Amino acid sequence: MGIIKAILTGAAVLFLCTSVQAAGGDRIVAVVNDEVITLFELNGAFAPYQEKLEAAYKGGDLGKVLIENKRGLLNRMIDDLLMEQQSRKAGIVVRDEDVNNAIDDMLRRRNATRDELWKALEREGITVEAYRKGMRDQLMRIRIVQREIKSKVAVSDEEIGEYYRKHRADYEGKEAVRIKQILLILPKDALPPVRERLRADAETIHRRLFAGEPFDQISANHSQGPAANAGGDIGYIERGMILPEVESVAFSLPLGQISPVIESPTGFHIIQVIDRRGAGVKSIELVREEIREKLDMEKVEKKFEEWLIALRAKSHVEIKL
Repeated sequence: MGIIKAILTGAAVLFLCTSVQAAGGDRIVAVVNDEVITLFELNGAFAPYQEKLEAAYKGGDLGKVLIENKRGLLNRMIDDLLMEQQSRKAGIVVRDEDVNNAIDDMLRRRNATRDELWKALEREGITVEAYRKGMRDQLMRIRIVQREIKSKVAVSDEEIGEYYRKHRADYEGKEAVRIKQILLILPKDALPPVRERLRADAETIHRRLFAGEPFDQISANHSQGPAANAGGDIGYIERGMILPEVESVAFSLPLGQISPVIESPTGFHIIQVIDRRGAGVKSIELVREEIREKLDMEKVEKKFEEWLIALRAKSHVEIKL
């Protein structure tokens, strides 16, 4: 599980309980120290995934696939709850001002207004209060990772130089763009109603991105394309390497901007260009910070996985699913 996915996956805890049954007959599916996750919560969180799986999966063992995916989601919810508990212990507080600033920053990057955001949320059936709570939880989790992990990671000039020497080919060649992609695959010989339903799903995802939900998180949860768990980052693409419909958008899209929904014979794509490079070789001076950021992220990913494993090992976690 990547750090971005782990940080951004939400998990609400309804109440404290130590018995095997929760109030109203709702069954407990996990105990995490002195808090619980209920079957009601798990089913609610899993419902969107189940709908997608049932619509797209054609194998004969759908029941087994659903169970495996539900268990995977439960483990992510447990990790989220452990991080929330650790945040409370660390005294991490996210103020209303912090949430406002985060929303304003997101809107500036999207060149959007608050009215446009609220209308997008309304279309998706998300309340402003729920959106703000999600933003608050996201900031809290990011801060606990910065406190526990990032502050202990450093990248030396020697490591940057070694990486540049080993990956020099990555910084030369034809014009290329580095893209993230969310892909909804269109089944072969799909009838028009199936195509339109898939397009509607893609448009819903596009609106969620516009509303400020992280590309990495939505890719991990919904994309059926390569590198979904890595935020959809499929690396540098040169001309002639991808579908023409996607290529024409990728090489004309401004850096950082999210594309409209793109239809191809494969399905429906949403992309974001996160870097571009031209022909020739970039000197190490030009790419030093890029390499430092890449190595820093890799180290943080590794340290975070180790930290989360250690946190879980020293906690009381009991799964009852």
